[in-house]
Amino acid sequence: MSTPCPRCGNPADEMQIIDPALMTKLVDSGHAGLPSQVCNNCFAELAGGVARGSVLLAREKAKEQKKLMLWRSRVNLIKKARQSMTEKSFSDAAVSYEKYLKVLEVVFDCKAGELTPEHFKDSARTQELTVVASVYWDLLRIYDTSERYGDRMKVAANKLALFLRFTPIYPDILRKAESFSKTARNPAIVKQFLKMSSEDKGSCFIATAAFESEDHPVVISLRQFRDDVLLSNLMGRKFVSFYYFVSPPIAKFLNTCHPLKPLIRLILQGIAKLTNPASRH
Repeated sequence: MSTPCPRCGNPADEMQIIDPALMTKLVDSGHAGLPSQVCNNCFAELAGGVARGSVLLAREKAKEQKKLMLWRSRVNLIKKARQSMTEKSFSDAAVSYEKYLKVLEVVFDCKAGELTPEHFKDSARTQELTVVASVYWDLLRIYDTSERYGDRMKVAANKLALFLRFTPIYPDILRKAESFSKTARNPAIVKQFLKMSSEDKGSCFIATAAFESEDHPVVISLRQFRDDVLLSNLMGRKFVSFYYFVSPPIAKFLNTCHPLKPLIRLILQGIAKLTNPASRH
């Protein structure tokens, strides 16, 4: 005699018992409140769904494991590239650097050439921004050794301008680029990079937005504290790197919310007094 399936309601001649192990997997996959017995069709559907879910989960786990291995491999790629730079094996260095960038694109699931600072918003990875910027700086100089690499050099210059402002090596690279522009085979590309980067040169983004000037005494005082104190030690450089990453959007918001500026100015004046003894007098 047929009885209705407690899950689908269709008449069935026999029922399949859902064993505890399968029930646990079904509950974990979002199938709560299932009856202990179901018809053959429902059992096949539920069991098949668990099997497919297990396969997908295994694939996802393998994918994440591969990303982790690639992320770890980036260290050796950078070491190899820098050793090649020391030995003036520039073509080998370029290959290792490009492999490093490819690793990052795979890890962050982005298309070739679409790596951006936003991919490093996780605070644990913000320090990688400095590595990326240094890679593009080296690539810019490597590709300058031959005119046939002009297009690659332009890409490196554009990417360097994009990443550099979020790093504590910002002012140092700009100084080097200004000097390099005088001897480069493609000085126009280097000068274009300098032009793209000049807006934020040495900026204290939030302070500049609050006081509406890079030459305000408080801005100068904070910039001096950054250069003389923060950039002189590891923890300070990490802080500057993190600050360069989070401050541009805050400064942009501040420029659209003028009523907040007086309060921010008072706070920054207090910080300037604490960090610069000369400003207390």
